[in-house]
This record gives sequence, C-alpha cells and structure tokens, in this order.
Amino acid sequence: MKKPFSILGLFLILPLLLFAQGKKAMDLDAVTEKHFLSGIGILNDLVSIPNNSNIPAELVPNIAWCEANFEKRGWNIERLETAGFPMLLAVKTVPKAKKTVLLYFHVDGQPVDKKRWDQEDPFKPVLKNMQNGKWEMIPMETLKNSYDADWRIFARSSSDDKGPLAMFLTAWDALVSEGISPNYNIKVILDFEEEIGSPNLPVAVVSHKDKLAADMMIIMDGPRHLSNEPTLSFGARGISEITLTVFGPRAAQHSGHYGNYAPNPAFRLAQLLASMKDEEGRVIIPGFYDGIALTETEMEILRQVPDNETDIKRKLGIGSTDKVGSTYQESLQYPSLNIRGMSSGWVGNEARTIVPADATAEIDVRLVPESDPERLFSLVKKHIEGQGYHILDRAPTDEERAKYPKLLMWKGSISYQAFRTPFDSEPGIWLNKAMVRAFGKDPIKIRISGGSLPISPFVDALQIPAVTVVTVNSDNNQHGPNENIRLGNYKEGIKTALAILTEDL
Repeated sequence: MKKPFSILGLFLILPLLLFAQGKKAMDLDAVTEKHFLSGIGILNDLVSIPNNSNIPAELVPNIAWCEANFEKRGWNIERLETAGFPMLLAVKTVPKAKKTVLLYFHVDGQPVDKKRWDQEDPFKPVLKNMQNGKWEMIPMETLKNSYDADWRIFARSSSDDKGPLAMFLTAWDALVSEGISPNYNIKVILDFEEEIGSPNLPVAVVSHKDKLAADMMIIMDGPRHLSNEPTLSFGARGISEITLTVFGPRAAQHSGHYGNYAPNPAFRLAQLLASMKDEEGRVIIPGFYDGIALTETEMEILRQVPDNETDIKRKLGIGSTDKVGSTYQESLQYPSLNIRGMSSGWVGNEARTIVPADATAEIDVRLVPESDPERLFSLVKKHIEGQGYHILDRAPTDEERAKYPKLLMWKGSISYQAFRTPFDSEPGIWLNKAMVRAFGKDPIKIRISGGSLPISPFVDALQIPAVTVVTVNSDNNQHGPNENIRLGNYKEGIKTALAILTEDL
C-alpha cells in the first residue's frame, strides 16, 4: 500500500524543486535588464583605476579592488605569489558539487597616451553616441532613462579585460538575487601581468597547481567575430619575441665622408629581414611551417566561420593579403613572423645626414600547437647565419668588430605556447548548450584565435581543456587610444555569463 505523501515531505522537497525549476525557467533577458545599470556602475568603478602593468604601483589598487569585491560577495580569496606581481585566486565552493570550473581574467592594461584620447582622461569613463559620423559625449546619467545598444563607454581596459570581469560580477549578483546557485564549484584566477606577456605565470601555475585544480577552464577575454554574433573560441596562438640588432660603425658617421664606405646597418637589416619572406608574405626559412597539414575536415571547420573577406580587407584598408593561407581563418592556423617595429638613426625634424651605428628590429612570432618556439628560433638563427652574420647575445667588442664582417645581437624570449581544444570536448558541448539557451542558436565556433592568451601553462600543468568565451565588440580599439565597449555587447556579456552560471554541469 502506498504511503500518503506528507505535508512535511512536501516542504522538504519543495525548495529543491524550485531550485531546479528556477534555473530552467529563469528569464535571462529580464534578469539581465534588471541588473544592467548596477553592472554599468561596477564597470565604471573598475575602469577608473589606472592599471599599466609596466608600473607595479598602479596594480596595487586594482588587486585591492578585486579582493574587496570578491570578498564582499562571500568568495574566499588568496594572493598567489609569483616572481613578479601576485595573481589573485577567488573561490566559491558549492555543496555536493562534482565539478570545478576555473575562470581566467586579466586586470592590467596597456600604457596610455592621453594626448591621443578624445576625452579628458582615459581612466574617467565617458558615455558616447555617434552623431554625424563622430563620437559625441553624453551624460552617463542618460542611461537611467534611455538606452541604445550602439552607445559606448570609452575608457582604458573597458573591453580588454575589465569589461568581461565586470560582466561576470554583475551576473553573479543577479544569480544571488534570484536565490540560485550554480551546481559546480568556481575558481577565478586574476592575472595582473598579461599585457607584459605574463612572464611569471607559467612557473606560478606549476607552483600553485593544487590550488588551481579544476575540471575545465573558461577564459573571458577577447572580441567576438566581426559579425558580432555570439562566439566561442577553442584556442589561441602563443607568442614569442625576438630583438635583432645589426651593427655598423662604432658611432654614427657623417654620410658625406663615410657613405659608400662604412656599411649601413639599416640597409643590412632591411635586406636580412626581406630574405625571410617571399613577395606574397610567406616565410621561406626552410621548415618554418613543418608539421601543419590541414585535413578536409579541419578546412570545413574553418569554412563554417562566416567571414566576408571583402569586408575584412575593407576594414583593414588593404587591397591584397599575404598568401600564407587562402582565407583569413586558414592564415591563423600557421605560425607568423611579424616585424612589429624598426629603429635606426633619426627621422622627421630630427633626421641627420649620417650612417647609423646600428639598426634594430622587434619581431613577434605567433605560435600554433604544432610549432615549437625553440625549433623556430633555431631555424631563424640558422637562416641569419646563412646570410653571413656572426650572432652575439650582447654588443660586440672591438676585437669582434675587426674579426667579423657582419655582426648581429640576438635577444629572444618565449612568453607562452598555443593551445587548442576540440569542439566536442566537455566544456565545448556545455558552453554551446548555454549559448543556445541564451541566444536561441549555436554560436560561431573559432578553431584558434589570432591573438595570444597565457592559457597553455594552465592547460599543460592542470591537464584540463580550455575554451574562450568572447563577448566584446571587435572594433573596441583595445591597446590603442579610445578603447571602448559597446553597450549591447556589455549587456549580452552579462546574459552570457548568467547563462553559463545557470547551465548544469
């Protein structure tokens, strides 16, 4: 005989039923809208703190802000020491949770040139709308009564990467206000040296791997696809740097007296660099692209990204592209060799009639999982030696100047390697479900993004898969003057974070 269902039993089980139903029944748009203005307050508060990672003193109030904001939300916080500025770990433990998700954000920013910003101070956020082809300031208080998805907040790090952190905190507040909790533990790691290459992160991750242990990793950093549709990125290229200095006369010489006699290091450097690529932009150093052979399945994955090559070229203001790949997405599957800056002598009003003493090129090499940076470095060095250069790790002595016709100083560093996660990995399937619930359609899936993120140390040390949830507008001017975040992207970023927090794992 069935026992009657007791009223006491109903009261005991009802909270659990409401909890389970609440997660599925939550109106993501309504809850996001309810908390949007408070989220703007969080963003404006955070971006008001200068955060140049080249100036450690500026990072101190940033880590203090993060500690205070996670602590007041009931998270356990701990500074993880590194050889440089510490990282911050915030942990929220959920009773009986079976999984743990590690989220990565960085809080530091690039340097600013205030003279090139169209506002008083890059660390005083301003709201702007487009009027007659120009961004015009409007009062921030306007948002209390009006909203336009295309309005933008301009401030350093508004998109890269304080905006996504503010989105997450806003979504967490919304979740708590609804009386809901995720069914998994969350660890948030905050990096304060990302914009200088996270030089101390790889060693620190190994040192603190027990505290960072998780089942998967989510990175909230970077822009959506150019279409501004919801996007997931399943990898990021790594990065390494090379500085090459070619030497001429010991000191700059009068070009009338010694031109045609003293070898010009600027010409020599230009010739050396030009010897590394063909006219269509492909690296011709033997072996540089070895190990990369895209299958038809992989090519089909690349073709699924809705790029418009004509629009991309128009946006960049170029009439042709390098031919490393046949499309933009294919080009990202190979390591790059990029000259990011060159210097020799003087230019403009300071130009002088001299043969320069030296010439320097700054190079970055973007890495893919198939490319070992040490191997690529050795290939580049071998090529340089094949051009007749004697390579040093310092400035030459007088004896070396007399002995070697061509001298070059090499300085190289490896920041971190690339990572790539399969689309059908556990986080890939889980995040896709959350995005479909939020936006009613599958997100665009990027096999590997062009930019670099310091994630491979986590992937390697913790042995976990990682996926990047990108939210900000692609035309955000990150790293440059007038960095901004589009309000529509900020609101949808909150909604995205809320969908992830309410998606069972």
